Amino acid sequence: MAQTLTCECGSTKIVSDNDSGELVCTACGTVLDSIMFNQGPEWRAFDPQQSDKLTRVGAPLTNLIHDKGLSTTISWKSQDGTGRRLTLEEKERQHRLRKWQRRTTTNNSVQRNLTQALSELNRIADELKLPQNTRETAAHLYRKAVTQGLIRGRTIQSVVASAVYMACRQCNVIRSLEDVAKAATITRKEAARNYRHLYKQLQPEIPQVNKDQLITKYVSALRVSGLTEQLCRRIMEKAKAQRLTIGRAPEGITAAALYIACRLSEEHRTQGEIAKTAQITEVTIRNRYKELMKTLDFEVQV
Repeated sequence: MAQTLTCECGSTKIVSDNDSGELVCTACGTVLDSIMFNQGPEWRAFDPQQSDKLTRVGAPLTNLIHDKGLSTTISWKSQDGTGRRLTLEEKERQHRLRKWQRRTTTNNSVQRNLTQALSELNRIADELKLPQNTRETAAHLYRKAVTQGLIRGRTIQSVVASAVYMACRQCNVIRSLEDVAKAATITRKEAARNYRHLYKQLQPEIPQVNKDQLITKYVSALRVSGLTEQLCRRIMEKAKAQRLTIGRAPEGITAAALYIACRLSEEHRTQGEIAKTAQITEVTIRNRYKELMKTLDFEVQV
């Protein structure tokens, strides 16, 4: 990279060596400077669009903060950066600055709504132990709902719960609607109603529930052996091959397969225990159990 510098020999052909951090004259070979500071960014950009959008320094942008992390905060400590205690006049000035900063960061209804909603979202995510990518996805979905005016006439908790459940489905994180509703302290009916509303308006791509992850979850909760888990997976493979899983709720068909596997391996788990773990009714398990036993070739001793 050519520099607007002049060497002792009078030459202006100065180049920089980014590997060694030196400025070298191409005419006589004199090293003009051996300590160069890299003024480039710490991140890597793979196309010009990313290079234009990303900033030079600072924390990464996040949807989990109402202003995406661009705001500053004024410390509540009664001392300055050097550790010196503030005088009474300085404390009063700091208090006024904090008050006006708090007012200006939430100066409209959308910002106030996001402040409360994202705080609730983080609380629900902490209770459900959700990973970071699921939290970011839920916050992004809620922001889209706020932008399109989909939360009018609905409580913040119900819309946040719907966004969290939708994010779990998109990120393949197994959390039932009952778990999310319980964490949000609302009813399942209310969470389901708002989820259908968001799904109809936003029309996101929601993948099917991974039945392998459901089996792992149920087996872990019921504490059954690995042999029973293997039998359950084989039953699910046969059911899928004969197209018995089409049009059936994954929770019901998986719970029924696990019940059959427990009977075959002589691990006694009642339909009530499995139904409680899968958060479905015993009637659902019995119906799916009869369909599997009728189609697949099993012999279960009573």
